[in-house]
Amino acid sequence: MSQARPQSPLALELRGIEKRFGDVHANRDINLQVPAGTIHGIIGENGAGKSTLMNIIYGFYEADSGEILVEGQRQTITSSREAIAAGIGMVHQHFMLVDNFTVLENVILGAEEGGLLAGSLRKARKELTRLAEEYQLDVPLDATIEELPVGLQQRVEILKALYRGAKVLILDEPTGVLTPQETDHLFRILDALRQQGVTILLITHKLREILAVTDNVSVMRQGAMVGHVKTADTDKEALAELMVGRKVRLKVEKGPAKPGEVLMSTRDLTYTDDRGVDMLKSVNIDIRAGEVVGIAGVSGNGQSELMEALAGILVPSKGEIRIGSHHITPEAPSDPKSVRAMKVGHVPEDRLAMGLVKSFSAEESAILGFHEQAQYNGPVLSKPKAIEAKCRALMEEWDVRPPNPKLRSSLFSGGNQQKLIIAREVDQNPDVLMIGQPTRGVDIGAIEYIHKRIIDMRDQGKGVLLVSVELDEILALSDRIVVMFDGNIVGEVPADKANERILGMMMANVIPDELKAGETL
Repeated sequence: MSQARPQSPLALELRGIEKRFGDVHANRDINLQVPAGTIHGIIGENGAGKSTLMNIIYGFYEADSGEILVEGQRQTITSSREAIAAGIGMVHQHFMLVDNFTVLENVILGAEEGGLLAGSLRKARKELTRLAEEYQLDVPLDATIEELPVGLQQRVEILKALYRGAKVLILDEPTGVLTPQETDHLFRILDALRQQGVTILLITHKLREILAVTDNVSVMRQGAMVGHVKTADTDKEALAELMVGRKVRLKVEKGPAKPGEVLMSTRDLTYTDDRGVDMLKSVNIDIRAGEVVGIAGVSGNGQSELMEALAGILVPSKGEIRIGSHHITPEAPSDPKSVRAMKVGHVPEDRLAMGLVKSFSAEESAILGFHEQAQYNGPVLSKPKAIEAKCRALMEEWDVRPPNPKLRSSLFSGGNQQKLIIAREVDQNPDVLMIGQPTRGVDIGAIEYIHKRIIDMRDQGKGVLLVSVELDEILALSDRIVVMFDGNIVGEVPADKANERILGMMMANVIPDELKAGETL
């Protein structure tokens, strides 16, 4: 009679993982040990190789060489199906759910048993009820995904992985679309999973979250592992230095604002979409010279529509936008070209959909929207040398890598695409800069530089409208903070009186006691 093998104290071990994509050495001799029943953070700058490594573990990529061991047993993982069979689950940053399917149908999709669906559904309902109770993952099983807020959709993804028997759970940037209260609940869920023996790999750029919830953290830089530390033995500054390879100033340094004249404002701005849904509801907001106005809120509560209406992309259904002496109304709408001519810069939230053209070269993206200016365009032909020179200058100033104006825009990392777009808009010296998610996917070192430039714009007397889902960023950069919920402005708070608790309550449409009705703090 054979004896059972002793369980490995390591839930996951990587030995010598190598991965190349042509000339790019994405993973370099990666060694990693993850103790069972722990939460292990993986951090690193954009392009450090984190996503490649996670995709190797989950079977989306196959390593060129090296070994993956799960609970001490070597595994060959060349597909997500093999990863799941090995006990590995993954919750992606962009959820893999079918909107018009119910929670139950999404969970069993791809895991049906036999030819009769009813039996699979009955079994899944029983097991999901047990999992939900055990791990604080309460979700209405018969609701369709499109009916659920993002926090509950995330729970569905976790339930999917657990239902398939995941003992190692990878979460990729799991808090990007959550309120602070939803983030706290997610962390309680992760703690419950840890206590039940599930091992969690947490990929995030938020150092505060790493310090709050992990047991150990590994740091990647330029495709290699450069550090493994116990979370209790480190801090933000030490982790940032490991990530970047130099000391990083994490605190935004700024003096008091000196607000001046109103440069841009809205009065009763309303926007109704093609479905007849009011995405903006009588929004009133002022942006003054010499201040940063932050817009806080969970994604999808009208911030995107507000930015796009102000940029001339959406035509208001009611109300008015004032930019200097210009009045924009439903009867007298504007367009992006005209708004740019009013000295308004716009860094869109979705850089790929609206900020650049992926098939364009970097130098073409670097002048996009301003390509008709005389410095780039002659009477008949464009001026390629001037365009290339401008792009090279912007790349040097903003440390865009690689500094190749001829490289296709799609071949740059997300952070470097972002730097190129912000550089383009700031270079035009606008009176008002509207900037959406300025540091999404951006290296921690580049975040420091982008934040400094935003404050520089303010101190030069520009008006800045900042939209970000990062409350740390909103609190650090803003002089006034406006909170949106369901297309409405819930309230406004001076930045020096705001904190995550107050903003989180307002983001959930709860007015804190400190905020008097109709008054700012």
